[in-house]
Amino acid sequence: MRATVIHAPHDVRVEEVPDAAVRLPGDAVVRVLRACICGSDLWAYRGEAQRVPGQRIGHEFLGVVEETGSAVSGLRAGDLVVAPFMWSDGTCDHCSEGLYTSCADGGFWGSVGHDGGQGEAVRVPHADGTLVRLPAEAASDDHLLTGLLALSDVMGTGHHAALGAGVRQGATVAVVGDGAVGLCGVLAARRLGAERIIALGRHAARTDIAKLFGATDVVAERGEAAVAAVRELTRGFGAHAVIEAVGTEQSMRTAIGIARDGGSVGYVGVPHGSATGIDLDVMFDRNISLRGGVAPVRAYIPELLRDVLSGAIDPAPVFDRAVSLEGVPDGYRAMDDRSALKVLIKP
Repeated sequence: MRATVIHAPHDVRVEEVPDAAVRLPGDAVVRVLRACICGSDLWAYRGEAQRVPGQRIGHEFLGVVEETGSAVSGLRAGDLVVAPFMWSDGTCDHCSEGLYTSCADGGFWGSVGHDGGQGEAVRVPHADGTLVRLPAEAASDDHLLTGLLALSDVMGTGHHAALGAGVRQGATVAVVGDGAVGLCGVLAARRLGAERIIALGRHAARTDIAKLFGATDVVAERGEAAVAAVRELTRGFGAHAVIEAVGTEQSMRTAIGIARDGGSVGYVGVPHGSATGIDLDVMFDRNISLRGGVAPVRAYIPELLRDVLSGAIDPAPVFDRAVSLEGVPDGYRAMDDRSALKVLIKP
């Protein structure tokens, strides 16, 4: 089969690889209908996250079950399914508590020895605990299928950030980061009843999506200027809830700086750089809480799925470019130079 392989920084290729196949009784093979490139994939693409030459890449996909192992009981060939960005057994203590990303027998798509999502098919370990069945009719609705793909990562991650930030009915929320996760954080904040949502971003195409998703204000400044702008919009107080969706020292300092005293920061930006930007003295003095981390999106898919199917939320607009599988290298280049927000892959 054909799949995306990373050989070195800025060297992503689509190559022939061994076919995805059932190896263990709990496995399933999923033929990929939609996949995408994540902003976090760019850290490997740029050489800032190490990968073994020849390693697969891609962790967001949905598709059709082609084959199941003998122990799989909840799925059958022909089912349309979405996969969260990590697999998990669904039965361990962590999974039982909803923290699927800490599953002792879990793993990440594209890790050494495993298929990545950016290919024609994927072997799925622990298929019963990992995959979520979708309505079969969604396969013929291109827009809906695109929106459902967001459940594999960015919509669930934005929701996790909103929960960590304590977004509630009537709250003022600020979102640091105008990538796909930050935009889905705006959508999640609106879904949870935020009254005012301040999106921090300077790219008009992205802030336009933020407004579509429910942002009431846009702040284009960065650093101390951004802190001053948000405080001016909030009568000097800051936001009750802040979503941090970048992962740099500056973005975390901004998030803490724009939080209201007694507020919370929900962080989901993958940390990179030499420092965190967290000043515990400031947080202590101002009673600012910090919650977040890698999002256990498997826990959130069922409730978010209902809202996507009903039309209550539509994350599809975060995908602003589509490529074939063979066009994946061009998709990486487009996201790397920021000419694309999030690239959809149609194998």
